[in-house]
Amino acid sequence: MSSEPALRPAAEPVPAAPPGMPDGDRAALAGAAKVLEGSTLLGRLSSLAGRPLEIVGRALPATAAALVGRASTLAMKAALKVALTTLGKEEGRRIPGLDMAAVAASGAVGGAFGLVTLPLELPVSTVLMLRAIAAVAREEGEDLSDPAAALACLEVFALGSRTEADDFSAGGYFAMRSAMARTVAEAARLAATRGFADGGAPAFVRVLAQIGARFGMVVSQKVAAGAMPILGAIGGAAVNAAFIEHFRSVARAHFTVRRLEREHGPEPVRELYGEIRNAVV
Repeated sequence: MSSEPALRPAAEPVPAAPPGMPDGDRAALAGAAKVLEGSTLLGRLSSLAGRPLEIVGRALPATAAALVGRASTLAMKAALKVALTTLGKEEGRRIPGLDMAAVAASGAVGGAFGLVTLPLELPVSTVLMLRAIAAVAREEGEDLSDPAAALACLEVFALGSRTEADDFSAGGYFAMRSAMARTVAEAARLAATRGFADGGAPAFVRVLAQIGARFGMVVSQKVAAGAMPILGAIGGAAVNAAFIEHFRSVARAHFTVRRLEREHGPEPVRELYGEIRNAVV
């Protein structure tokens, strides 16, 4: 399958770029805003099914919910360890489509053996998705040897876990980033000074809890959708492919915003993003 589409400017008119910001950067920011404010996993799965999926608010059985919670916790622990120990050492170039194929394959295994395999399959899929996210980060100029940049990869799992039940009227993407900023900064400082030797340190526990809570909600949606006959017929591989494409698209948008912040300063980018969001999202 092809990689995520390049971010394009919104079809609607958007505010002019501030002085010194090229129109191309404004267009990239507009494309990022549309993804970050409007893209959900449920929407992508609905496109895959060819019809809207009415699973919002559908509670999983207690046993399934417990398995999702356990699997999400294990997945975030594995992703945090990889983010802080290996991402900065990996080669920036990866074989195109390798991460997608590997995640799809793990989804096929999960689909074949059912929900009981989720605590085994989800950590594998999540780490593979993290590596795909890291590849996007490098393309947008991130130095993943910096723990703050590596943790920004992990943030994608929270930023991409927007659901239709969320009320983002108070600020959307930047509200979510602000809510995580202190927790992520504390974890980055600890990783910079002490590494990941103490994975149970309170700073790491807090960042895992904050990101994992968001991620668990969208994993529940994935599980609920996969149990529906219309998607069950498509198979776990296709659902997992949609899963990784969703997070990779969010990663492209997130790291586009971060790149523009480095180039033009956080405040001008945030101000223009807000104007774009009000105008077209």
